[in-house]
Order: sequence, then structure tokens, then C-alpha cells
Amino acid sequence: MDATQPTQPLEWHDSSTQVCTRCVMSTTDPDITFDAEGRCNHCTDYFARLSKLTYDEATSGPKLTAIVERIRAAGRGKEYDCVMGISGGIDSCYAVYVAKSLGLRPLAVHMDNGWDSDTAARNIKHVTQTLGVDYQSVVLDWEEFRDLQLAFLRASVPEIETPTDIAIPATLHRVAADNGVKFILMGGNFATEGILPRAWHYNAKDVRFLRAVQRRFGSGKLRTFPTFGFVKEISYKYVKGIRLVYVLNLVPYSKRDALTKLQELGWEYYGGKHHESTITGFVQSYLLPVKFQIDYRRATLSSQICAGEISREEALEILRTPPFDASRVAEETVYVAKKFGISIEEMDAILATPPRTHRDYPNNEKFLEFLYGAYRRYLIR
Repeated sequence: MDATQPTQPLEWHDSSTQVCTRCVMSTTDPDITFDAEGRCNHCTDYFARLSKLTYDEATSGPKLTAIVERIRAAGRGKEYDCVMGISGGIDSCYAVYVAKSLGLRPLAVHMDNGWDSDTAARNIKHVTQTLGVDYQSVVLDWEEFRDLQLAFLRASVPEIETPTDIAIPATLHRVAADNGVKFILMGGNFATEGILPRAWHYNAKDVRFLRAVQRRFGSGKLRTFPTFGFVKEISYKYVKGIRLVYVLNLVPYSKRDALTKLQELGWEYYGGKHHESTITGFVQSYLLPVKFQIDYRRATLSSQICAGEISREEALEILRTPPFDASRVAEETVYVAKKFGISIEEMDAILATPPRTHRDYPNNEKFLEFLYGAYRRYLIR
């Protein structure tokens, strides 16, 4: 059987036994805890960190002014004063708009892993051209990347997107260093992404884990793939002096307002969070929920509830429906299998393989926890 023949979708169900009374996080996170009133640790922690990590009218303005001045000063005499990742999604495109509005001179960089949707490609083009921002695409070696990501799929771990998650910062830092740029502006933000269980995604910077999966399930060596482990991160930060700035945490950021502004720039909606990538859409809307009981909508909706962008009742209504379109699952599964170069039989077998975790493979979890703990205590500045 080849990858063009139909497949039978796996059944989806939500096995939550308890749902937070304030947000919609649930016992699908094995590490969740609840207080006496049924409120979970995720939203409690969100509100504890809210004032430090989101826009505050009294303090964020001066912070933003100071960082913009530092960026401009570091970029004097250079073509660009900052580098920004752009995926075609809401957050990254709006971050570019904010940077341009602040009078900065960003170089927008897209890490192309071969899975971009047509809509994402158009969004990048429209936003950068309309704003007059230079754009650079860094294309990964497809055969090498395909083999690596397929290895993670075969490993039956939730971290199928780890190759992308590690290649993005590696690419941005390399481009920044090549251009003598000291600041990378990121579109990630606490207001709409502040809740994400650690149990749902292991540290993408564990290069030992990445290489172990590749050796066991891949068919080739990593020759050009850009890795970004602890040593490289510290080198970029302390030797080359490159800093990350989460600019959307320093401005009043509303997803709805951002959508309105971006649509004025010719931006189009692509159908779901991170669905600007076809593989990410497939993984987050179908594979993770049905195989691992990881429904990323719970984290996204809970963040939006805490940010006041949606009510808990609205979120619960959304969660009553499956995270995927059942009528399209078979077609999308066939597409993903064909792009990976495997038969639909192998894809079905992979989907049916019992879930595993990073702890089933060689990893540096304890060592990295020690290193990053020491880094946060003694080196961070």
C-alpha cells in the first residue's frame, strides 16, 4: 500500500477527570495540582507572575523606551539593529509590526523546514513588503531534516517538533552573529502563551536526546542541521553579547487587536494556533490529542482566560468539540505520510505505537536542570 490510499482516523476522547474551576487546564497534565477551591497550579502561577512578565501601564513604558534605546545604540552604523523570527503566524508578524512602529530596523528571518503552508508564505511576503522590512529565508536541508523529524515520529514521543524548536533559535542567533546584531526580538509572549505544562514538551535544547533519537530511528548523520544546546546558548549570550527581547510583553497585546491590524497589512488567518505550518497543525490538532491526550487548546484557552480575552464558559464550549476536523484527518494523514516518504501503513503503525517519553532514551535532563539552575542563580543578568 502506498501513501495515497485512505487511512482510518484514530478515535479522539478527552480523559480529564478534573478541570480547573478558574481556567480549563485538567488532569490530562499528569503534574497538575489543585487548591481547596479547585484552582490549578497553572493559572495560580500565571497570576503570580503576571505583573512581572506582561505589560503594565506604569512600568512597561520606561522599560520599552530603555530597551529600544539600547537596541538603537548597539545597531548604529549597521544595516540592521535587530533580528526577528517570522513564521507567518499572528505573534511573529505582529512583533515585526511593533518593532517597525518603534522605529527599529529589523531583519525578519524565516527558518524554512519545508512544512510552510501557502497562507504562511503569503503572510510573510505581505507583512514584510507592506512594512518595508528586509526578509531572509534560511532553508534547511530537507532530506536531513525530514529524516530527523521522522525519527522523532518513529520514537513515539510527543516532542515531534523538537527539530524545529531547536533549529529556530540556532538560525536566529547565527544570522544575528553574521550581521553583528546584538538583539533578537521574539514574538513569544506571556499574555497568550503563559500556560504550558512541562510534562507536555521536554527541553528542546537537550542535544543528547536529539542525537539519541536520530541514531536509533534515523537513517543518516546530522551534517548541516543547526543545533542549539547549552554551550552554544551561553557562547552567543556571553561571548557575542546577543540578547533576547520579548517585545510583546512590553506593549499592550491583544490577539484580537493584533488580528485587525495584521489584516490591514494583507495578512490572512490560517485556521488555528501554529497552523501556519502544516506539520504543526497536524501534530497539535490530531496526533498529540489522540495519541498522547495532549490538547494544546487547553493551555492556549487557559492563557486567554487569565488574560481576559475569553470567558471560561466560551473555552469549555470550544473544548466540547474535537480539536481536528474529522472529515479532513484521513487526507491530512496521507499528505504527511507522503511528504515523509513513508507508506500509509507505516504511518498508521506509528500512530498506533504506545506513547513513550524522553526518559525512554538517553538524555541530559538532570545535567541540564543543574546547569540552567546554576545559570539562573549566578549568571543571568
